[in-house]
Amino acid sequence: MHLLLIHQAFVSGQEAGGTRHVELGQHLVDHGDRVTVVASQVSYLSGQPIDPARAGLRRGLFYRERAGGISVLRAYAPAVLHRSFVWRVIAFMVFALTSIWAGLRAGRVDVVMGTSPPIFQAVSAWSVARMRRRPFLLEVRDLWPEFAVEMGILRNPVLIALSRWLERFLYRHADHLLVNSPAYRDYLMGRGVPSERISLVPNGVDVSMFDPADRGEKVRERFGLGDRCVVVYAGAIGPANNLGVLLRVAERLRHLPTIHFLIVGDGKDRRRLQAEAGGAALRNVTFTGPLPKSEMPGILATADVCVALLRDIPMFRTTYPNKVFDYMAAGRPTVLAIDGVIRSVVEEARAGVYVRPDDVPAMAGAISGLCADAELRRSMGASAREHVTARFDRARQADQFRRVLNDMVTTGRPGR
Repeated sequence: MHLLLIHQAFVSGQEAGGTRHVELGQHLVDHGDRVTVVASQVSYLSGQPIDPARAGLRRGLFYRERAGGISVLRAYAPAVLHRSFVWRVIAFMVFALTSIWAGLRAGRVDVVMGTSPPIFQAVSAWSVARMRRRPFLLEVRDLWPEFAVEMGILRNPVLIALSRWLERFLYRHADHLLVNSPAYRDYLMGRGVPSERISLVPNGVDVSMFDPADRGEKVRERFGLGDRCVVVYAGAIGPANNLGVLLRVAERLRHLPTIHFLIVGDGKDRRRLQAEAGGAALRNVTFTGPLPKSEMPGILATADVCVALLRDIPMFRTTYPNKVFDYMAAGRPTVLAIDGVIRSVVEEARAGVYVRPDDVPAMAGAISGLCADAELRRSMGASAREHVTARFDRARQADQFRRVLNDMVTTGRPGR
């Protein structure tokens, strides 16, 4: 079987960002299948070319590389993602066009998969699937455009109406839909999608990557952390991630020299937040910048406490953030400032402490309390690791994903 995935923000294990697709894809390759990914040559987190030497793509609209056993076609998109909303949409639309060109040159394929957001690349995948007369699998990773509307990013009534029409079009024309959160299945069914056309392969983690017994001594030495209680946030640093709250927590706890905050990742807001931390002289905060997933085991081994935050909007209560599963696999407790389905996971696992998303005093109290209680941290971390191994291990999810694809190859209805 040969899967073609069109995914503008795809990253290999050597880049910063979520690695759900490279891990699922490598599992397919390990079982004798082929995977080709059409991705952007611009990093979704930094907005800069992944390979500056090839940024202009002067010899064509795409170039080829390998990510383990996965073939990657890096298609052209302008490096303007972080300039403004308008430029961001332009980058999405340019990639939507160049990705069709690259997708049609990927060789013979059996299933074409599109992932949203951004939604335009899902239209590209549908187009390639119909041109090739192959089944089209639509993966819904976030509920776009609802997230954009609730965050205030998308405000124009005409654009909102067009976006919702495009969303309905894709739901109607996909041969099958894949979701990474159980709440997304409910959302799709509420939009009229029959349950038999939806499969759940939740976000999760390659548990084998993490060693709960590792204390991260090399990373502690690298960042001068000593024996302090290290509070780690690892993930995107953008408008949705609410990290201004974490800086206010750090300011509230600055009188405790035994607690240090390590903020790992990149995104549109990193430089602004880094400047704010510098302006407030928060010496208990370190920004590492972007680090590849291959370094996450060492980073999370350094952690005594991990933190996950999102803005307090209703739609974010439907998400399964990948970072939480990484924290759990590392055997570390989570201070969770996200309500909804991921709160249910953490509380069922007895893997951390929930606080309201904007409650700075409560978050500061939860962090300082965990830092003061090593036995509670150990107990929560062990429960987290046990739960995520049983319920959210990537190998089991990859088997589920492969079954979905094989069923589509056998029973898919191209041309729908």
